Amino acid sequence: MQELFSVPMSDVKKELRRGVIECSKRGLLHSTKWLAEMHHGLSDVHIDNAPPDDDRSFSECQLEGIAPAEYSAYFLAKSYYDVREYDRAAHAVRNCESDVPRFLHLYSTYMAKEKRRLDSTTDQANLNEPNQMRDLTDLLATLRSEYGRSRLDGYGIYLYGVVLKALNLNQAAEQMLLNAISLVPMLWSAYLELSPLIMEKKKLLSLQLGKHWMRHFFMAHTYLELYLNDDGLKIFEDLQAAGFSKSIYITSQMALVYHNKRDVDKAIELFQALLENDPYRLDNVDTYSNLLFVKEMKTEMAQLAHKAVSINKYRPETCCVIGNYYSIRCDHQVAISYFQRALKLNPKYLAAWTLMGHEFMELKNTNAAIQSYRKAVEVNKRDYRAWYGLGQAYEIIKMHYYSLYYFKIAHQLRPYDSRMLVALGETYEKLEKCENAVKCYWKACDVGDIEGIAMYKLASLHEKLGDHETAVHCYLLYCEDERAATDKQSLYQGFMTLANYYEKKGDYERAACYAYKCLDSDDRKNEAKALLKTIDWRRKTSSEEEMEWEQLDARARGPFTSRDDGGQTTTTTTTTAATATATTSSSSSTGSTSSRQPRTVAEGVRRAQSGQRSSTAPAANSTTTATATTTRFTLEAPATSSTSAAASAAAVAAALDETTTSAAEVTPTSSEQQANNDGSSMEISSVSID
Repeated sequence: MQELFSVPMSDVKKELRRGVIECSKRGLLHSTKWLAEMHHGLSDVHIDNAPPDDDRSFSECQLEGIAPAEYSAYFLAKSYYDVREYDRAAHAVRNCESDVPRFLHLYSTYMAKEKRRLDSTTDQANLNEPNQMRDLTDLLATLRSEYGRSRLDGYGIYLYGVVLKALNLNQAAEQMLLNAISLVPMLWSAYLELSPLIMEKKKLLSLQLGKHWMRHFFMAHTYLELYLNDDGLKIFEDLQAAGFSKSIYITSQMALVYHNKRDVDKAIELFQALLENDPYRLDNVDTYSNLLFVKEMKTEMAQLAHKAVSINKYRPETCCVIGNYYSIRCDHQVAISYFQRALKLNPKYLAAWTLMGHEFMELKNTNAAIQSYRKAVEVNKRDYRAWYGLGQAYEIIKMHYYSLYYFKIAHQLRPYDSRMLVALGETYEKLEKCENAVKCYWKACDVGDIEGIAMYKLASLHEKLGDHETAVHCYLLYCEDERAATDKQSLYQGFMTLANYYEKKGDYERAACYAYKCLDSDDRKNEAKALLKTIDWRRKTSSEEEMEWEQLDARARGPFTSRDDGGQTTTTTTTTAATATATTSSSSSTGSTSSRQPRTVAEGVRRAQSGQRSSTAPAANSTTTATATTTRFTLEAPATSSTSAAASAAAVAAALDETTTSAAEVTPTSSEQQANNDGSSMEISSVSID
């Protein structure tokens, strides 16, 4: 923007005023209006000219390019032109030779033919049919002849480019419009006609637009047309900083940028500020109504519709606002009638064609919707909404290859819009091209999922393919996303899937957590209740088993004391030795705790009997490794150690009987400990009970 900053704002304002005069006397109304708005935005800039000089230059500009002998014919033709009597205006200056009257004659001829073409255009006619353009061939021949004789100035070359573009001779039209811009850089209409011919950023940067400061406005406008919103917004911000901070045009374009970026709140804020500064402005008010529709602001929509009708009810923008008002009230048929009225006023009104297609889709009239979207594409091939609508329409009638084609075009126009990628993924999934569908869904997540459904689609697809681990991972990401709350059914589906997954894995806490969330869903409530009952039953079963094993383990590990018939106290300790190596002496071997599940003492003894009945005690020098269960019985005896085997067997039998009938554990007495210390203990590796 260095070139723009180097231009004094006083010179910019002078050029704008001169451009207003030149375009006005040639009948270029849209350029005049734009230049006048830009001129008014520089009201703080004062031009250092004395009033007499300024007035003299102004009067000279008004009549420059008009021969004195042709004043009367020009003034008459201009008055006819202003009231849209184009044929009379062209006839009045048919014999004039000076530049301004000659251009007015050619331009009035073009406007008359264009008016007849639009008046004869019906809703069912193609806007670009050859017979509709046949009338322009005579004018094209005239312009070609005048251009060959070098009798066309910059404005005439601009008209030549417009006619070439209307006949779809785009390459020649682009060259003519560039020539017109180089000769008349203040002609805003030439920039507007050139912009639709630029299909990509690379081509835009390669154009030879000269060094005039007007090219920055053209660059920003074209960036918006190409949906390169960040680039356009940067230029507009720089222009505001350069001195155009009060420009209504720049404010409106920045609102459109935020609209394209789906920053609805910021766009509404800018439109409201714009209407406060210019309360009777109807330009771009249709876009403002679209934003109110998205936010479902019915009261503001009604106020805007009444205000637009009070200003001018025959403007296409007004009809579009009223159509959106009835659409938000779900009165789609009335909305369609107002969109059709807008198209009667302007058959090339893009927004009306697209919105009417949406309304036909709401009414399930797929054929009419397809026709409307096709007309929108004819008006502007870069309208991604029309291509996207065509894809949706063909998807409804199960023509998935057609919808894939249209969704691809919409994606090319909006490569970073996740909605296009999700639509492509869904179409690939229906065509059973799951690999392509997965790529589309992942890319939609990477670029920023606008609707918040790409991750859910990805999870469902992985679940369908049997990749449950990846599906669960995707469901977790989807359910953690706050935007997922907008689609309740998908959210509950994710919760239910996660609950079932964790229930199978045995993670009952997380399973119950997700199942409880599904109780708010009418469709999933019964399924969630059944799963919660299953989880509760599994929890109880697991808890009972755990308590039983803990009790058995405590019994197996704890010592107990019993008394035999002779009044002697018997202390019994049961230990389980796991993988004991019999390389040590039997007198020094000790029991260890087993890793196997505990059993009752009686069962342990019986198992020991059956396993050891035919074996002898391990030798001290044995090298055999075995898993043995050793039951140690410490018998309290008199000081002498010559206790008979029969008494020992009777003591063991009494201890076993008491163990099976009582679970009480008795703490060893001091006499038992003394007997152990005295060495009067006996280790029995095999007990036979009759």
